[in-house]
Amino acid sequence: MPDCVFCSIAADSSPAYRLYEDENTLAFLDIKPAIRGHTLVIPKTHHVTLTDMPEDLVADVFRTVQRVAAALESTHELDGFNTAQSNGKTRQEVFHAHVHIIPRYEDDNVALGWSPEDIDELTQQEIAASLRGELDSPS
Repeated sequence: MPDCVFCSIAADSSPAYRLYEDENTLAFLDIKPAIRGHTLVIPKTHHVTLTDMPEDLVADVFRTVQRVAAALESTHELDGFNTAQSNGKTRQEVFHAHVHIIPRYEDDNVALGWSPEDIDELTQQEIAASLRGELDSPS
């Protein structure tokens, strides 16, 4: 994809602090980190969303997420980490599937939150039933 900055990074045409790569994935430091060590993991091939990626590529990406997260834990004395993956227009800047690994420290000021929504039991049952129906149907 010619206008995709992540494709350009994957092709080694744009600079990045590359941390790890294999045949299908690449991990590099986020240029606008929430905190030191904030890393992005991408598929090297262009996919806009997690759901348009082949299952085996999703598995490859999350294997790399696990590997990089373990390296962050062992080298930076984290108190934990968050992973985040977004799809669609909301809060997205780069429309190339990616996973954030965000190191966490006891005293950090990283805010990953939401205001809980009050949902009644009937609505929860309806949502669960519709999702089960979709998940149970053949792909």
